Amino acid sequence: MQLPQFEVHAATEDKHWWFLARREIVSELLRHISPKPEKIVDVGCGTGGNTAALAAKYDCLGIDPIPEAIAFAQERFPFVQFIQGYAPQDIEHQMQDADVVMLMDVLEHIEDDFLFVSELLASMKPGAHLLLMAPADPTLWGPHDKGFEHYRRYTTDRLRLLWKDLPVTERMVSYCNSRLYPLVKVARMISRMCGASLGPNDTDLSLPMVPINALFHRLFLGEKKRLINLLDGKTSKGFGFGVSVMAVVRREEGEIIPRKYPANVARDARPWMGM
Repeated sequence: MQLPQFEVHAATEDKHWWFLARREIVSELLRHISPKPEKIVDVGCGTGGNTAALAAKYDCLGIDPIPEAIAFAQERFPFVQFIQGYAPQDIEHQMQDADVVMLMDVLEHIEDDFLFVSELLASMKPGAHLLLMAPADPTLWGPHDKGFEHYRRYTTDRLRLLWKDLPVTERMVSYCNSRLYPLVKVARMISRMCGASLGPNDTDLSLPMVPINALFHRLFLGEKKRLINLLDGKTSKGFGFGVSVMAVVRREEGEIIPRKYPANVARDARPWMGM
């Protein structure tokens, strides 16, 4: 992700329906994780909106490798701790202390996501949780993915491969942003036909009119109850499709040796490379 995309994030993440609903859903998921988390590391924190929103309730640290992103975050939220660097190697002590490690739309930017996730899990203490969200459904590929330099969009099966055979317990895996999926599907078809994203700086993050923004926020946030019930074990069914996928896994006792992208797993196609 380049500076223009970070500028769009910084300008919209306090108002756009997607950022607001995602933040509220994540906050509620954290409230239902047991034992109650105290220390949170937000890996790939970007311009800092999620980290700052949680800082009032938790001991939060945001880390991102992009200097411009951290500069945005520190300027906007001077009361929150941010570090420019790479996890886990630059924050080994904080990773070991963390009760929850968050990856909010980070994995799609990582070429070897198997190595990245196994390194994170290896650095976490037993009982700590990894909470992540990533773009879903490869059929939604479009100029937006090109602008953000995505390596992939996930299915739940592809996501689960990241912790397969590792000492973790899967607490929740589900698609989300499902109610707005048909609209997003049409929008992505239009953007592919036009060869351009629907928003500024090669993104689809344009801010709708206030009533539409409020409606979309309500529709996305309305998925929260099922996701919480899935985490709490009150239902075994999440959403069967969606624009994004979410997961919560718990690190258990046992050694984790970081592993690279398996030879028996097909390499992710990057359709935008041909755009």
